[in-house]
Amino acid sequence: MLRGRKIVVIMPAFNAAQTIERTHREIMGLGIVDRVVVVDDVSHDATAEIAGKLAHTTFHAHARNLGYGGNQKTCYQLALAEGADIVVMVHPDYQYTPLLLPAMVELLCSGLFDVAMASRILGGGALAGGMPLWRYIPNRAITFAENVLTGAKLSEYHSGYRAFTREVLESVPFVENSDDFVFDNQILMQVLWCGFKIGEITCPTKYFPEASSINPWRSLVYGCGCLGAALRFRLARLGLARPPASGRARAAQNPVARAFDSN
Repeated sequence: MLRGRKIVVIMPAFNAAQTIERTHREIMGLGIVDRVVVVDDVSHDATAEIAGKLAHTTFHAHARNLGYGGNQKTCYQLALAEGADIVVMVHPDYQYTPLLLPAMVELLCSGLFDVAMASRILGGGALAGGMPLWRYIPNRAITFAENVLTGAKLSEYHSGYRAFTREVLESVPFVENSDDFVFDNQILMQVLWCGFKIGEITCPTKYFPEASSINPWRSLVYGCGCLGAALRFRLARLGLARPPASGRARAAQNPVARAFDSN
């Protein structure tokens, strides 16, 4: 625990046999994590076998492949069932260092933020860490467009290293989101719609053969999905589309809504 909060780390796993044990060891070595939840999405390697033997871990294996978003849905539901106060997603491929986990949790324990994002863009570490230009340039362009459409000012929407308070996960309808990669963007649209506050910290990242990645075609589909989610957000503010979330949590206090209402 940290400041009396139960910390649960989720790891949506797919073909992560070479790195999951190392990632888990560093997470538990931090001394603040109460439980790890690993969900295997029908890996073709020994991921499930290894994950099933990890200490302090709740392991679940999907009977069929549900996709990255579908995996996260199961992870979050299991983390909430474990009684988590704060849920942190750490990819088991070791692309993001677990060493930043205490800083992300502190952002939420402070009460100043409801969601924490580890940004590869802040500090300029993305290219230095090996992010290909064909990923970096679309990242910056899509992020710019999303900020314009939502009124937010995030450095990026695409990092897979993120933390949520229990209140956020119980307030946004994440189970309604896509089972594909665009889930990451859709849940952020829901977070912004409900008026939750997002804090960012700079994060180094590593690109290497064992790290998971999507191919250029899937990236194009993902990018279009991100723009579609942000456009829907904007249209919902104009009353022309269904909202991404009910907004029952704190819609009346939503600074994004006030910004659009003043336009």
